[in-house]
Amino acid sequence: MRTVLTLPEQRVVLHNVSWETYERILAEQNDCRSPRFTYDHGELEIVTLSAEHERCDLRIALLVQIIADAMNVEVQGLGSTTYKRQELERGFEPDSCFYVQNFERVRGKDRIDLAVDPPPDLVVEVDITSPSISKLPMFAEFGVPEVWRFDGERLSMLRLRRGRYEDVGTSEVFPGVSAQSISRLLAQGKSLGGTGWLRLARAWAHERYG
Repeated sequence: MRTVLTLPEQRVVLHNVSWETYERILAEQNDCRSPRFTYDHGELEIVTLSAEHERCDLRIALLVQIIADAMNVEVQGLGSTTYKRQELERGFEPDSCFYVQNFERVRGKDRIDLAVDPPPDLVVEVDITSPSISKLPMFAEFGVPEVWRFDGERLSMLRLRRGRYEDVGTSEVFPGVSAQSISRLLAQGKSLGGTGWLRLARAWAHERYG
């Protein structure tokens, strides 16, 4: 296997990795949050997460829960659960993922099997640095309906249309929630402590959607 290391993204790409090796590496990690793995037809990307990445991801995930609470909508967050399909030779671990419309289909399940279970309704990806392997074609092939993508400054909402993602500006998973409003809240968080930002986010959500 040939290894390519790119800095400062802290990404390692292994080439010509068999599916069996990928499965073994996943098993050895034993549900660790970091590093994160993406497998695409023999290419394995391993990403070590930065504090900035984790802070952004956690705040977006909190926002999803806050919005769901304000809308009185059931949501199941499954974090960076591994989704893989051997027949497609692809696997990924999102930064965060949520079941909303398909909440009842995964309620109480400890393991998700894409042979019988749906993909998450919403995937969150924090791409502060450019990934070596593009996940969007993978999300599309797995049938993920909506992706929220954050580049450290701006959040985009992407909706699956005819096998490709289109920037829609407003969520369909949470109707009425715009990418612009989420981006603004995340920007405000840079000058606020965690508790202060949490109060702000809750007040915003309950004023608009409560």
